[in-house]
Amino acid sequence: MSRRVVVTGMGAITPTGLSVEEFWQSVKAGRHGFAPITRFDASNYKCHVAAEVKGFEGKNYMDFKAAKRMELFCQYAVAAAKEAIEDSGLNMEEEDAYRVGCSVGSGVGSLQAMEREYDKLVNRGPSKVNPLLVPLMVSNMAAGNVSIQFGLKGKSINVVTACATGTNSIGEAFRTIQYGDADVMVAGGAEGSVTPIGIAGFCSLTALSSVDDPDKCSLPFDRNRSGFVMGEGAGVVVLEELEHAKARGAKIYAEVIGYGCSSDAYHITSPAEDGAGAAKAMENAVKDGGLSMNDITYINAHGTATHHNDLFETRAVKLAFGEHAKDIRINSTKSMIGHLLGAAGAVEFIACVKEVDEGYIHKTVGYMTPDEELDLDYCKEAYEEDVPYALSNSLGFGGHNTSILIRKFSE
Repeated sequence: MSRRVVVTGMGAITPTGLSVEEFWQSVKAGRHGFAPITRFDASNYKCHVAAEVKGFEGKNYMDFKAAKRMELFCQYAVAAAKEAIEDSGLNMEEEDAYRVGCSVGSGVGSLQAMEREYDKLVNRGPSKVNPLLVPLMVSNMAAGNVSIQFGLKGKSINVVTACATGTNSIGEAFRTIQYGDADVMVAGGAEGSVTPIGIAGFCSLTALSSVDDPDKCSLPFDRNRSGFVMGEGAGVVVLEELEHAKARGAKIYAEVIGYGCSSDAYHITSPAEDGAGAAKAMENAVKDGGLSMNDITYINAHGTATHHNDLFETRAVKLAFGEHAKDIRINSTKSMIGHLLGAAGAVEFIACVKEVDEGYIHKTVGYMTPDEELDLDYCKEAYEEDVPYALSNSLGFGGHNTSILIRKFSE
């Protein structure tokens, strides 16, 4: 028999706040984090706006020397993990460290390290390349550094599924606890890709919005949507086996009950046009949670504000839920924080937990003008109502479809 898994701690570093509480208050206020790019001179780029993390100092969350040996995405991961672990009240001195694992992913790793060291290679020769380039750059170092910083000696994994990374990371942590490989998992995603090559690459792909107005650059599901806005940050949660959490008197925010995945097997960047892959992931998550499709009343969509994603994700919801799709509230957290790539699903999972816990569904900020075929309830306004279940979608380049299902906790 599989074990029940609950959420007992959360941490977030986002473009709209350096803690879960700051992020959540911004969400409820409908505040976005979009502004002109400051990390480099973007005047020659097609895109000039990003959702940068503001005011972050790695040394505020860890030893200064440790921070110097971490790239930005790892610093974000450690900072979010610190908040999540403290929030959970977990005391590692009282735990079997080999039963506490880590599943923190990054879709890209450090583009900054690649840019910096490639410049040295070209201009100063191979002997000048930092000997730590590889352990600074590779995406598994988010999980590695979190494990090292907090003494987590259980299963340590790094899922890399592009924009589905954060959700897959939490989902695999859920499975790990469910089937007894760990009692506690620190899970989530981290990303720091507001860099010249990062922005240039997504610009060339025509995925980024070229709208300079911060209030109109990220418009998920709107007829005037023009692409996504690059975001950055991290979301990390503490997942715990129910009896373990109860035994130590932990606060329980919500319960994770379902996890579903699929592959479009279609195209390296475009989702399947009929939405069949994403629909199957949602169906799998709902089935895994022991529910019927009609039990779902709220979906946190991938909702990137690209033309293809929003259209095909809408088709997926209709395919999965049929006529019931019209009764489902659907919103996009990316309307406020942009697309955090490998961290997106993790931060959106945190938004879902808060929504279930508080009975509040945030609006899709900026959504005004319906588009042909996009005729569902995309939350033009916020709703204060009971949210028994939240289904969160993440869809990644390569055709990765992932859905995770949480419910309001009850004994």
